[in-house]
Amino acid sequence: MDVKNFETMDPVMLMSIVNMKIRDEFGDLDNLVKYYGIDKDKLVARLANAGFDYLPEANQFR
Repeated sequence: MDVKNFETMDPVMLMSIVNMKIRDEFGDLDNLVKYYGIDKDKLVARLANAGFDYLPEANQFR
């Protein structure tokens, strides 16, 4: 699943996909947003609006 259309995705599905991709493919959020060419602040804000915060020490959204 491609996260480029994150602005219109269901936020729970988006959080799940982003966490999976960080864990399995990219190692951290910065590499993920760089690969997809998306705005990190917008992605973080989209998930924060749905109640999910990025926890750098855990390297995932919860």
